[in-house]
Amino acid sequence: MNSIEKTFIRMSGLGGQGVVTAAHILGSAANKDGLESAVNPFFGAEKRLAPAESYVRISSEKIFEKGEILYPNIIMIFHSHVITLGKCYTMPFFDGIQEDGSILINADLPLAIADEDLERLAKLNAKIYYVPATTIAKQIAGSELSTNIAMLGALYGIRKLTTMEALQVAIQERFGGGKFVASGTTAVLDDAVKSKFAKISQMIEKNNELITAAGAALSEFSLLK
Repeated sequence: MNSIEKTFIRMSGLGGQGVVTAAHILGSAANKDGLESAVNPFFGAEKRLAPAESYVRISSEKIFEKGEILYPNIIMIFHSHVITLGKCYTMPFFDGIQEDGSILINADLPLAIADEDLERLAKLNAKIYYVPATTIAKQIAGSELSTNIAMLGALYGIRKLTTMEALQVAIQERFGGGKFVASGTTAVLDDAVKSKFAKISQMIEKNNELITAAGAALSEFSLLK
């Protein structure tokens, strides 16, 4: 992959869902494709179910910006409570979304989003996609801890920011002995994911299945009534 327009991704979820890990994998995959990336996690108290966000910038050109992404092209919602209970550092959850942007939501069924919010998104020509990422993670990997991999698979189905080969290698390196550790809690979660499988090769195989299944389960929500 030689060129790509500058893309800004905001990932919002809850502690324990692997939002930080997903951002690192995506940024690493971009680098493997010869692209520039900048990854910044943001979270408060390191505890399960506390709000967590990560920001990923990907471009063919040098990236000088760091920190929070205020105007994302893509927003990934890892848990429905980000929307339904406001467990998010950015309110409303789609704040700052650019025109023609995409929103990917992890939910089995469409959520009850206010009509005025849907109207605002329609005016921006934004698109909402749903994927049952946690359900797929439980079915294929046997654990909701693999929700982040399913979300990356769904993202690939929306927009191919990296090649599939680079994404798979980045996942393998992340769980196969990579040196990156964002925090102690993230390292513990990585170890928990690994413990679900007898061999790393088995985990990689399941992750590849997750990516394919999530892409196939992706559905677009119509903003028109």
